[in-house]
Amino acid sequence: MLGFLKNPVVVTAEINVNLVALTVLGLISRLWGLSYPRAVVFDEVYYGQFVSLYMKRIFFVDDSGPPLGHMLLALGGYLGGFDGNFLWNRIGAEYSMNVPVWSLRLLPALAGALCIPLAYQILVELQFSHCAALGAALLILLENSLITQSRFMLLESILIFFILLSVLSYLKFYNLQRHSSFSGKWWFWLLLTGVACSCAVGVKYMGLFTYMLLLAIAGLHFWHMLGDRSLSNVSLLCHFLARGLTLLIIPVAMYLSFFYVHLTLLYRSGPHDQIMTSAFQASLEGGLARITQGQPLEVAYGSQITLRNVLGKPMQCWLHSHTNTYPIRYENGRGSSHQQQVTCYPFKDVNNWWIVKDPGMQQLVVSNPPRPVRHGHIVQLVHGITTRYLNTHDVAAPLSPHSQEVSCYIDYNISMPAQNLWRVEIVNRESDTDVWKTILSEVRFVHVNTSAVLKVNGFIGASLPEWGYRQLEVVGEKLSRGYHQSMVWNVEEHRYGKSQEQKEREVELHSPTRMDISKNLSFLAKFTELQWKILTLKNEDTEHKYSSSALDWITMDTNIAYWLHPTSGAQIHLLGNVLTWASANIAAVIYMCLSLWYLVRRRRTIYDIPEDAWQLWVSAGQICVGGWLVNYLPFFLMEKTLFLYHYLPALTFQILLIPIVLQHLSDHLCRSLLPQSMFNALIVAWFSSVYLVYHTFSPVSYGEPLSVAELKALRWKDSWNILIRKQ
Repeated sequence: MLGFLKNPVVVTAEINVNLVALTVLGLISRLWGLSYPRAVVFDEVYYGQFVSLYMKRIFFVDDSGPPLGHMLLALGGYLGGFDGNFLWNRIGAEYSMNVPVWSLRLLPALAGALCIPLAYQILVELQFSHCAALGAALLILLENSLITQSRFMLLESILIFFILLSVLSYLKFYNLQRHSSFSGKWWFWLLLTGVACSCAVGVKYMGLFTYMLLLAIAGLHFWHMLGDRSLSNVSLLCHFLARGLTLLIIPVAMYLSFFYVHLTLLYRSGPHDQIMTSAFQASLEGGLARITQGQPLEVAYGSQITLRNVLGKPMQCWLHSHTNTYPIRYENGRGSSHQQQVTCYPFKDVNNWWIVKDPGMQQLVVSNPPRPVRHGHIVQLVHGITTRYLNTHDVAAPLSPHSQEVSCYIDYNISMPAQNLWRVEIVNRESDTDVWKTILSEVRFVHVNTSAVLKVNGFIGASLPEWGYRQLEVVGEKLSRGYHQSMVWNVEEHRYGKSQEQKEREVELHSPTRMDISKNLSFLAKFTELQWKILTLKNEDTEHKYSSSALDWITMDTNIAYWLHPTSGAQIHLLGNVLTWASANIAAVIYMCLSLWYLVRRRRTIYDIPEDAWQLWVSAGQICVGGWLVNYLPFFLMEKTLFLYHYLPALTFQILLIPIVLQHLSDHLCRSLLPQSMFNALIVAWFSSVYLVYHTFSPVSYGEPLSVAELKALRWKDSWNILIRKQ
């Protein structure tokens, strides 16, 4: 029974020495001296703020993209024991001792190092020689811009890693398709393709470009499968469902999971949550939640409320009034009603409180039991401090003459009667009998007499003059076709009024309230709101010293100074290997010209290369040229501040094309011994030159001290901004 123990257990394994050596070299090149400089380098000042907020569990919104990349950077900080206490306010600021610099930069560096063996394997899976694959990996290894970008707390190296992983996974899956469909390996690589694509999109939305490319290639491959008569209908359906599950459903589920983890970690209120709705703010610990937790849920006649405008632009604000009146005449000579001003005020204030009154009754307190206000009910809004009624009439607004002025009515005993009835319309109602709810309901107030809608003037510069204390204008919008967030309000703070006497009511308005009703948003509601804010929130794009256009990238006419030592000549620049960039451009031109030549000749039934070589050439172009174009061309359509590092994913695909073109030229154009020997010698000379250029620019990749003369010698282009101190 135990006879098998008589023989030793032998395990054999194949080790690709090339792959191991490339991985070791990649780790050395990216991890060597990783803690240097021990100072904030370029966009570390930006991403570091988010890492600190993760450490402190404080909510934030970053309009640059989804949260996975930020969470991975924060993971590095967590593993290093970072407590989040550092002021990220200046590039070049020295890190304090509590900041684990090596740990914070570790994951981007590892991702950058692993891109090298991934490049090798991609070319192997594309059916090119190991020599070509080795060349591609070495070009990635010796690319100065990729080295620089991967050695700091930045996201591009992580993005490129997931992009290359998704490409490799799909190629492995596709190659297994021919002989082992639905095997364990087949499922593994197909699933990993979807996971890697989801992670790429989760790091930066730029990952969506490669994801779309792979979906298109997968769709093309499946289209070809439809013509294979050896596959049954059931088999084709299974293939389709497998691809739909792994390339669509699972990536979407993973994308949602990134936000779920993000929102679970960031449960505390912070400075960024003010741009979110009141319901979202109330779901966070601290901040608005301390005020609103336990408020009455249903708004009733007699309720005391504050009304926040949903738009939140140009800033969040609340419906507000004060004792000052509109001037009798404006600067342009137009007259006003001289009624009490109504504005939208961007700060919490006792003058933001209003009382919901039943027009048919005089009392300003909540009855017992409370009578809830429903969609379609007519109400009057009484200003809590001045007890004047919210009113509008056919008088032009101060800044918007085509809209009606909104005021609190003062009876001057003239022929201008009060018009203070408003119909409550719940925009996000589920039925026409819905109750108006605190925080959750988004409502419009439609003026009964004129059908004007209460609206804040959301245009930048729409602040009232000095007489209106620079507060935002509130108007009655007469042409209220359709839905706009500037017309929508929600109750943020709410209490049931108990005091009928004005003096007692003023004391009540100044005091907080507590009742035992909680309002928790579902994850999907929070995700939808946060995703919408990320997509629509735009910070003002200002011209940056190192910003550039997409046309500047292809010839590297620009650079970025990442860090400068305060005393020595040591500095770090985002600069690429000039020879590699030029070679990549030439390779792209050669590929497209040769492809056009082959296509024309094949149309004439002239086949210059064998069919298998042609299919290999097309497949390589789909991945490398396609990857370059989809990651480059969209930037010509973007209205945002662009930097050289945005080109790095496209550049990576273009670099992979170089050895592909070289092998193709060697195999099919240099067929005799002498031309092939000369071609190989040229390749060796060219590769030696690539290494020399890498070595020349490595001091500004790693931040080594340089003299003024050495710095001047590195300025190969007049457009490069190499920093030289005056002597």
